[in-house]
Amino acid sequence: MTKQLSLFADELDDDDRRPALSRTDRILVAKAIRCLEAVYRTKGDCLTSPQATRDYLKLKLYGLSYEVFVCLFLDNRHRVIRYEELFKGTIDGASVHPREVIRRVIETNAAAVIFAHNHPSGVIEPSQADLRITQRLKDALALIDVRVLDHLIVGEGEANSLAERGLL
Repeated sequence: MTKQLSLFADELDDDDRRPALSRTDRILVAKAIRCLEAVYRTKGDCLTSPQATRDYLKLKLYGLSYEVFVCLFLDNRHRVIRYEELFKGTIDGASVHPREVIRRVIETNAAAVIFAHNHPSGVIEPSQADLRITQRLKDALALIDVRVLDHLIVGEGEANSLAERGLL
C-alpha cells in the first residue's frame, strides 16, 4: 500500500523524525513544504534542475529514522504529478520492487520519474545496491518509454544526485 507523504503542523510530533529541530523550526519546515507543494502542483512549474529537486526532497526526507524510497511522478514537461512514498524500510535499507514501481507509473500516467531515498546514517554516497536498483528500474521503465531523470540520496542535510555524478 502506498502512502502520500505530507508534513503538517499536527504531524510534527512524529516519532520517526529525529528531535534535532525545535517545534518552531519544524513548523517552519512544514510551511515551506506546503509552499513548495502548492507551487509545483498548482502553477505547473517544472523541476528543471537537480538543485530544485534536491531542495524539495531534502525538506521531505531529512531526519527520518528509517529508510524510505520515494518517487516523483512527472508529466512530459517535468511538472510534478505526484510525490509518493513507495517503500518503507528499516534503519539501513528498504526493499524496492520494480513491478510495484511500474504499476504506479502506469496508474499515474507519468512520462518521467525521479527517484529518491534517504540514508538515516547521514552518508550520501550511493551503495552498490543503490546503483543496481537504479539501473534495474531504469531498464524496466525504458520498456514502457518512461524516462528516469535522477535518483537522489538524502543524508545529513545534503542530497547526492546520481545524474549529476554521471551514475545514471
